[in-house]
Amino acid sequence: MKGSDPDVALSEHAARNRAAWDAWSAEYVEPGRRNWARDAPSWGIFGVPEAELEVLGELARFAGKDVLELGCGTAYWSAWLARRGARAVGIDNSERQLEHARRLLTEAGVDFPLLHASAEAVPLADESFDVVFCDHGAMSFADPQHTVPESARLLRPGGLLAFSSASPLVSLCWNDDTDDLDERLHAEYFSLFREDDSDGAVQFQLPYGGWIRLFRRNGLTLEDLVEPRPPADATTTYEWNLEWARSWPAECIWKARKP
Repeated sequence: MKGSDPDVALSEHAARNRAAWDAWSAEYVEPGRRNWARDAPSWGIFGVPEAELEVLGELARFAGKDVLELGCGTAYWSAWLARRGARAVGIDNSERQLEHARRLLTEAGVDFPLLHASAEAVPLADESFDVVFCDHGAMSFADPQHTVPESARLLRPGGLLAFSSASPLVSLCWNDDTDDLDERLHAEYFSLFREDDSDGAVQFQLPYGGWIRLFRRNGLTLEDLVEPRPPADATTTYEWNLEWARSWPAECIWKARKP
């Protein structure tokens, strides 16, 4: 049993993303507080309910389960599961994000560990968790060539990896000139990997087959690919084109299991 070395130096992109999210963190306090107030958790940019998508399955069964949230932000997902008996742990690359999460945990009377680290090198032991998941968190802002092996290492046999991210189509159809999605291809599909944003952050994406092969190389079996379609009256705090997202999949939720 071992854990990744917490003293490993941050990668260049992880350091950039840490600085970016520390700077943005204040913008996520109120949206995070609204998420904490919800009766049930939801996925993605448009907040499609877990009860509709059933990504994690029957949440009542999480009592006594060890759950790790990668890129937890304000940690409302982890808190929701912890209130139902899960042994939750949240990890985030941004200390400022974790400051807000700790304050919200205190206000709600919930307590579980929050770790300041990159999901590319998690300082926790092998086979510690039944579920590793994130909702537009570390799996978008960290190198999947490191996060997928780390997730596989941390999962117990039979454990589930589930995460949401922008779909590859978003990378292909994003128009930098208009800063919006449109109906044309603007990027090469086979070259998808690292995306350096104008705001200083770095995101990662793979072609669909690239994700599948990466899961298989790390001993994970693909269980499902959920492509949530937002309802016509969906709202979001992000500048995403709802009409576009109702015509093409803007988000993916991957599910893979460790045999």
